[in-house]
Amino acid sequence: MTTPSPVRRRSGLALFWAVTFTTTLACWLTAIAIGGEPTSFPTAIPYLLGGFGPVFGAIAVRIRRAHRREPVPDHTVRLRQGGRLLLALPLLVLAVATVAGAALLAAALGGPAVDLTGGRDLVATAGGPVPFLISMLIAGPIAEEPGWRGTAYPRLRATMNRLQTGLVLGAAWAVWHLPLFFITGTVQNELGLFSWSGLLFTLSVFPMALLTGYAYESAGVIASIAVHFGVNTTMALLTVKSPATQAAVLMIQIVVAALLLASQRGRPATGRPAHGNHPDRKLGGVR
Repeated sequence: MTTPSPVRRRSGLALFWAVTFTTTLACWLTAIAIGGEPTSFPTAIPYLLGGFGPVFGAIAVRIRRAHRREPVPDHTVRLRQGGRLLLALPLLVLAVATVAGAALLAAALGGPAVDLTGGRDLVATAGGPVPFLISMLIAGPIAEEPGWRGTAYPRLRATMNRLQTGLVLGAAWAVWHLPLFFITGTVQNELGLFSWSGLLFTLSVFPMALLTGYAYESAGVIASIAVHFGVNTTMALLTVKSPATQAAVLMIQIVVAALLLASQRGRPATGRPAHGNHPDRKLGGVR
């Protein structure tokens, strides 16, 4: 079999972008047109489906790849590669620490005090800790990571370095979130698109893309899900909405992402096969 060129290996990206943005935009525009809170019927249906746009894109790419019998991209990190899944736990702790540490730092510098009252109310509204954690795991991490990291990331890495890949995905991710600012009741809508909080939220997507990218290369989609879940859940529990705390989170995550990228310098991607051999074409996560 001839070795596909990098362009060939990135060919699934156009399909991924098209399916992801089309399905998400169609669903979220429907939610905007219906009006009402994203937790109320019938708005909840298109709102939730829209969040799974990246997964729909990943499924479309996987189906086409299987139909064409194309090889798995070199930079795909498969679940069966060693014991690297154990790294998901410390990466989850690191993700939580970036938010909690930033909240404490902001409070020490004169920003709003750390308050768990809003977080407790949020957990109670969800029906308790278990339903709350399940909802936080599904809405965002599971709905997005198989697409952004599990599908788009390895294809972008065919011709880009880690920093470039993270920034490109960060830009796409930031644009993808924009409709949420116009859906009543979402966190983004409460922040406001044309506000310091809205701007800081949009900027925060870039270090998040780098952190989840590092997690993916370290231990695959499960690890990127863990990082995404850790940040989102801690932000919700600590009710991080003030510009001062958001700015602290942004700066700490930029520093952590820079340090992690520096630690990877000169190291080959986890998913890259040795001596140009392709990974197993049948096993692994979303590709």
